[in-house]
Amino acid sequence: MRKATIRDVAERAGVSTATVSRALSGSRPVSEDVAATIRQAAEELGYSGNIIASSLRRNRTDTIGMVVPSIANPFFTSLVVNVEHVLSQRGLQLFLCDSRSDPDVEAQRLRSLVSRQVDGIIISPCHGERSAEAVRTSARAIPVVQLDRFALDTHTDWVGVDDDAAQALLMDHLVALGVRSAAFISSELTNSSTELRRAGFFRHAQRVGIETRDEWTLLGDYSIDWGRESSRSILEATSRPDAVVCADDLIALGVLQSCQALGLSVPADVMVTGFDDIPFSALSNPPLTTIRQPQERIAAEATRLLDQAMNSDETGTAHIALQPELVIRQSTVGQARVTAL
Repeated sequence: MRKATIRDVAERAGVSTATVSRALSGSRPVSEDVAATIRQAAEELGYSGNIIASSLRRNRTDTIGMVVPSIANPFFTSLVVNVEHVLSQRGLQLFLCDSRSDPDVEAQRLRSLVSRQVDGIIISPCHGERSAEAVRTSARAIPVVQLDRFALDTHTDWVGVDDDAAQALLMDHLVALGVRSAAFISSELTNSSTELRRAGFFRHAQRVGIETRDEWTLLGDYSIDWGRESSRSILEATSRPDAVVCADDLIALGVLQSCQALGLSVPADVMVTGFDDIPFSALSNPPLTTIRQPQERIAAEATRLLDQAMNSDETGTAHIALQPELVIRQSTVGQARVTAL
């Protein structure tokens, strides 16, 4: 079946091809009656126009690229959903890329997005140092906004949660419950969020007088498996901490599994906390006390900053750290509630 052309639309609507072009592209105004007739003719004929040619004329593609470390991580899945929702409200389409937590793959994804002439890129870099060059190269070509994590010396806009404030909330909560010692389980210190959470844990543990030990600080990756495997050595020891603080919910879920396997009661024998408030954290046994990130606000701010950069010649250097919430559930106390900073 032959595809409808702009000439077909013009003939059915009884106007010139130039008028059809003006009406459908919005480049120059036509009367509302004529525009309605043209739209109806185009719809009846199934004519969609030449999007590529239109994009070239406007020097815009109405597409935004997004790169995340792992789409399998529920936190990033939810973040993508929130960003896509905001973009769709602005008439923009999202091209999503998974970097697989590999800086080399991430660099390839960024090059591909730039070559596809997306209007801008939103990225959560997988590595603080090794992601930096690719982010800088992309930012020289098109607007780039970093969210959640940021690469070093990249000088782009960034928006995320205040990780230090989050650790302050957790430590204040634990010390109020009588906790005197705590372990910290995280991923390797390869990205900004991980480094800030670790630094915040030790800073605020010292501030409130909670004991920490080198052997209670374990670094691996953001996964349930790592949480389960790493925590056994801590939980099986004769002298174990009062609480295990985890850098994300996946690790914390693994710790809860270890507690169950070892016959430890949570929170009576040991308290467990997470970070991110992914959907599974409310469904675990027991439900997990965690830090909730304001994902809707993060998405809204990231797209606002990107839109601002796309429509301005100024180089963006905004650094927006949004306030977290402490969601208190049964892994630390019996009554669930939310405490805002």
